[in-house]
Amino acid sequence: MKGLLAFFCALCMAGELSAQEGDPVVMKINGKDVHRSEFEYNYNKNNGDNVVDKKTVDEYAELFVNYKLKVEAALDARYDTLSSFKKEFKSYRDQQIRPYFVTPEAEEREIRAYYDRMKAAVGTDGLVFPAHIMVSVQQKDGEDVQAKAKERIDSIYAALQGGADFAALAKQCSDDRGTASRGGDVGWVMRGQTLKEFEEKAFALQKGETSEPFISPMGYHIIYMKDRKQLESYEELRPQLAKFLERRGLKEHIASVAIDSLAKASGGMLTADDVIDRKTAELCAKDENLKYLVQEYHDGLLLYEISQREVWDKAARDTAGLERYFKAHKSDYKWDAPRYKGVVYHCKDKALQKQVRKLLKSLDEDLWIDSLRATFNQDSVRQIRVEKNLFKKGDNAYVDYLVFKVKEEPKPMKLYPFTAVYGKKLKKPKEWTDVRGEVISDYQAACEAEFVQKLRDTYKVEIYEEVLNTVNKH
Repeated sequence: MKGLLAFFCALCMAGELSAQEGDPVVMKINGKDVHRSEFEYNYNKNNGDNVVDKKTVDEYAELFVNYKLKVEAALDARYDTLSSFKKEFKSYRDQQIRPYFVTPEAEEREIRAYYDRMKAAVGTDGLVFPAHIMVSVQQKDGEDVQAKAKERIDSIYAALQGGADFAALAKQCSDDRGTASRGGDVGWVMRGQTLKEFEEKAFALQKGETSEPFISPMGYHIIYMKDRKQLESYEELRPQLAKFLERRGLKEHIASVAIDSLAKASGGMLTADDVIDRKTAELCAKDENLKYLVQEYHDGLLLYEISQREVWDKAARDTAGLERYFKAHKSDYKWDAPRYKGVVYHCKDKALQKQVRKLLKSLDEDLWIDSLRATFNQDSVRQIRVEKNLFKKGDNAYVDYLVFKVKEEPKPMKLYPFTAVYGKKLKKPKEWTDVRGEVISDYQAACEAEFVQKLRDTYKVEIYEEVLNTVNKH
C-alpha cells in the first residue's frame, strides 16, 4: 500500500529532523530507533491527571517496550497487509487528514454559490408564507363525496367571511393534519415547491388576503397569506446556510473536490489515495503531535490484531489449557456464598416432574436443555419451561425457595404450576466453567506474559538509561 510507505517515510524524515534538533534515541527495538519525543508523547498521554494508576517513567518504559515488541511481531507477520487493517487505517487516516484540504476560501465559495442558486430559484416573485385549510377529495371519489367536500369547504369559507379565526378553523377542520396543528401554517415557500394550482393562487395574494375556495389534485383549499418577502441578503443568511450545508457534508464535499483536482492535475500519475498519502507525509513531517497520533492508531490496530490472533482468541478456544490452568490455580477461585449448578423446571402437571428428573439423571449436563425441549416440547403445546444456570441467591425466586431455603414461597406459574430443581449445591467452583469469565481472563493474561517473553527472547531491546532519565526534564 503506497500510503503506508509514504507515511513511514514521513516518520523517518521527521525522526531525522528531531534528532538533529536534540531529540535523542531513548531505546532501540529490533534495531529501530525510538526517539525521546515519541516516548514522551505516549508516556504523557497515558499518565495524565485523570489516570488513576500512574506509572513512573521506568515502569512505563517496560510496558512501552512490550507494546513495541508486539507491533514488530505484527509487522513481521505482515498483518499490515491485511485488507481489514488497510481499510480501518485508511478510514482513520482520512478522518485526520481530509480536513486539511478544506480552505476557508473554498468553503466561502461553496456557500456563496449555494446562495446564488437559491436566489436565482426564488426569482423576482420572492417567498410567500401561506396558511391553508384543506378538505381532502380525489378525482376517483364519487359525485356525492365531491359534493359533500365542496359543501364543507364553502361553509368554512362562509365562516371566515363572517369573521371566524383562520388558525382556529384550520386546527379544527383542515384534513392536512401536518399543517392543521400549526394553525394551517405551510411555512416559507418559493415557486416550484408546491402544487401548481396552490402556487398560482398563493403568489397572486398579497399579505393579509384570503383566497376563495379552489381545487387541486389533493382536494379543496382556502389560502390565507400571512406574509411575503424577497430573499434576505447573503450576509444575513450566511450563518444559517453554513450550518445547513455543514449538516449536508460541505467539508467532505470540498475535500473530495480538492483531492480529485490534485489527482487530475498529476496527469494520471496519482490517485486520490496517493494525494492523501502525500499530504499525510507532508503534515506528519511538520507536526510531531499529528505524526505520533497517526502512528499511535496505526500501531494500535496492529497491537489489537496480533493480540486477538495470538493471545485472546487462542486462549479462549483452548479448553484443555483453560482446564489445566484452573486445576493449577484452583485455590484462587472462591465464592462469597454457595451456588446452585443445575436447572429449575416448571411443568403443566405433577406427573411430568418425575419424567423430567429421570431424563436428567441419564444425560450429561451439556445435553440437558436440548433433550428436555426435544422430549417435552415437540409439538405446539409446551409441557415444560426450563432454565439452566449457575444460580446464586437472588437470581431465581424458585431456586431461592427450593435450594437456599428462603422462607417466602413464590407464586406458581399460571400455566406451569409444578416446579422442581435438579443439580448440585456448590460451596466453591468445581470446574473451570463454573468461573468461566475469570479463568479465561486470567489464562489470557498468563498467555500474554508468555507471548511477551517469547518476543523479548526473539527481538533485541536496548534502553538508554541516560536518555530515559531526561524524559520530561529537558
